[in-house]
Amino acid sequence: MQLNALKPGESALIEGIQAEQALVQRLHALGFRPGKQVQVVRQAAFNGPLHIRIGSTDVVIRLQDAQAIHLANPSSESLSV
Repeated sequence: MQLNALKPGESALIEGIQAEQALVQRLHALGFRPGKQVQVVRQAAFNGPLHIRIGSTDVVIRLQDAQAIHLANPSSESLSV
């Protein structure tokens, strides 16, 4: 499963990132690393970017970049936004 498939309020563990090395390095710098839990806070209208929470950090990424992030263990959790 890829990050762009999660709905707002769902979370999962990052399994890996499959992309060009430059994108992998940028995502790692933002905190997207295997084993980390990510949660989708919201998605902008018209297939806009995703608002993602990694721990206590909020990040907004393009759907195209979210497709490169592979997940395991999706679950629904309540958000405290």
